[in-house]
Amino acid sequence: MAALRIQRWSEMGDAARQQVLHRGLDDIFDPDLRASISTLIDDVRERGDDAVCDALRRFDGIDITPDQLRVSDDEFDHATIDANLDAAIDDALTHLRVFNEQQMAHATNWSFESEPGLIVGEKITPITSAGLFTPSGKASYPSVTYQLAVPAIVAGVPDIAVVVPPMPGGTGAIDPAVLVVCRKLGLRNVFRVNGPAGIAALGFGTDRIPKVRKIVGPGSPAVTIAQVEMQRHGVATMMLLGPTESVVIADHTADPMRLTADLLVEAEHGTDTSVVLITTSTDLAAAVDDELDRQLADLPEVRATAARAALGPNGGCVIVDSLAAACDIANAYAPEHLQVAVADADVEHVVGALDHAGEILIGQHTPFSAANFVIGCPASLPTSGFAHVSSGITAQAFLKRTAIARADERALRRMGPSVTALADHEGFPAHAAAIRRRTGA
Repeated sequence: MAALRIQRWSEMGDAARQQVLHRGLDDIFDPDLRASISTLIDDVRERGDDAVCDALRRFDGIDITPDQLRVSDDEFDHATIDANLDAAIDDALTHLRVFNEQQMAHATNWSFESEPGLIVGEKITPITSAGLFTPSGKASYPSVTYQLAVPAIVAGVPDIAVVVPPMPGGTGAIDPAVLVVCRKLGLRNVFRVNGPAGIAALGFGTDRIPKVRKIVGPGSPAVTIAQVEMQRHGVATMMLLGPTESVVIADHTADPMRLTADLLVEAEHGTDTSVVLITTSTDLAAAVDDELDRQLADLPEVRATAARAALGPNGGCVIVDSLAAACDIANAYAPEHLQVAVADADVEHVVGALDHAGEILIGQHTPFSAANFVIGCPASLPTSGFAHVSSGITAQAFLKRTAIARADERALRRMGPSVTALADHEGFPAHAAAIRRRTGA
């Protein structure tokens, strides 16, 4: 059976088109799971660290006391990793710092005189605290730690806490690579927790885990539900970070070997992943299908199974009549990851037509894996179509804007009639009086 589902857009009905564009949020909003997470959150609010430890014991098979939730200085000091991995982390940290520092250079206070005597502007400041969730379980993700932590640090967040489930095995140990990342960044408030219970603990605060104002980080549907539910308790969270997804727009100039390799980057994540190739070339689609057989054979079976789901029932290849049509479909999809692999002469036009994507990677020397780990662009990106309305996690996610205005008497007298007219219409006499008592109008 072919690994790549190939369809021609012009021959597809509305239902088939919607199936390609749809990525389910069913797991995230499953009523039973929501009820379970809500109960867990209430337990953490009422019992604090004891509830966190119970959740870790129940869901992760880790039996620890509240005093062991925080990673000790000794664990930090003895965390060691392979030299190549250590150098790779340094490489990634450098790129992330540069990207976010450049963003911060554009996030400056500003003001101007909008009319004679009236100065308006904004003051930009960091949020006071942030909680960063690093997933674990199937694998460990030190890259997620630095993708979240570096933007928060560059933004100037003074208080940062990291929560991460322990590695499987029952000892409660945290992946040394995660600890090395935190050590390099000067983060010592690191806690071993079950994901949803950790999200709740960050939101409420416990005896050992500090309360934060904003929580970010990707995770399972249970973790995502916990973040959504904690919004009801006054905690800010980011967009939904669901199953990973990618789209590649390619024409006849794309190299099938590289293209196939890039499609498999996100496809290997899980059986809930969605990967879509949009191409103007029937020959390229056939070549990728053939190449998939060869490259899938090199993957472990669990990754190959995930890739077959991502490129088969969850996604596949869509053949279009033009690059303009490809851009329209990509914009409707609003993917987390988007790569453009077209002739150089068409790159500017294609990228200019793409408005909705978590990231846009240009050319076949810019694979998803490079962006996920090292390039420095955000890698925690909106999924499930939320790229229509939100962005990836950068320093900007940890900043807030405060509007500032200053009017002199001349400007207030000029605006006064407009203020009182609107106040009178909406029934707010004190609003109007604040003007009339000053101006006598």
